[in-house]
Amino acid sequence: MMPVAPLMIEHRLTERMIALIQGELPAVRSGRVDTGFIRGAVDFFTYYVDLCHHGKEEEILFRGLAGKELSSGHRETMNQLIAEHILARTAVAKLDRAREQYLQGGAGAAEDIGASLAVMGRLYPAHIEKEDRHFFIPAMDYLGKDEQEAMVAAMEEFDRQLTGRIYRGMIERFENARKGIAR
Repeated sequence: MMPVAPLMIEHRLTERMIALIQGELPAVRSGRVDTGFIRGAVDFFTYYVDLCHHGKEEEILFRGLAGKELSSGHRETMNQLIAEHILARTAVAKLDRAREQYLQGGAGAAEDIGASLAVMGRLYPAHIEKEDRHFFIPAMDYLGKDEQEAMVAAMEEFDRQLTGRIYRGMIERFENARKGIAR
């Protein structure tokens, strides 16, 4: 199996969440914000997309490709993808802050939520298309079979360790909150 196969499968779940976000936008734009949905979207993009999916891309696939003699086009595409990951993190962080402001009755928070959702709804489909159709498969030509197999194994191990890392962090945040230590 190529190491991009699990990443492409993860894209399908992300596309489903993007469809839900796009479906939520009309309600948000009319001032009806489902804060539970927004919290779930923030969790999904923080943990599943960024920590898990982007983590494997950046820490395993892109790191493995970084030392290769990529064409200038492929190197530029990889750099764009990394920059888009940063934009996505920023949009998710803004969405979370806007949700908090909304819960506190902040003026303009619903508009900020809508703006963040709109950014995510535009960014992710184009980003996924760039990875799936223009980068992932051609990038495999730079890796030998053994390198690809090692990446698949590294991604499986990454997934195994991630759950513990997420929940250890959650427990530490709860413990620190009880002790009065800021996040």
